[in-house]
Amino acid sequence: MFLSPPELLKRRRQLRNYPTEAERRLWLVLRKRSLCGLKFRRQYSVGKYIVDFYCPSHRLAIEVDGGQHYTSERIAYDAQRTKFLNQRNIRVVRVTNAEVYWHLDEVIDYLTTIISKLTSVKK
Repeated sequence: MFLSPPELLKRRRQLRNYPTEAERRLWLVLRKRSLCGLKFRRQYSVGKYIVDFYCPSHRLAIEVDGGQHYTSERIAYDAQRTKFLNQRNIRVVRVTNAEVYWHLDEVIDYLTTIISKLTSVKK
């Protein structure tokens, strides 16, 4: 378990209360153990970072990237963030807003494949 800095609590609540449309759609798939029976959390903090969705049992973070993630500054920030998470043995999976909007079934299949690989490694 990772402790969340108290200053992130307000930001996490804002992100949960005002999700992007893509996050809202993907949450409908992840909530209530609907994907592979796994528990996911929304807007979960790990250190100073907040991940969109996190599955503690499989140490899997899912990020839904919108257009703001494609600037050079944001690409560098995301790389640093992913490195931080990977150093804590958390696998980061990225999907785009467009993939969630237009190819949700494929996103679900992709996530299911990753989860099944992580499950086989855990055994």
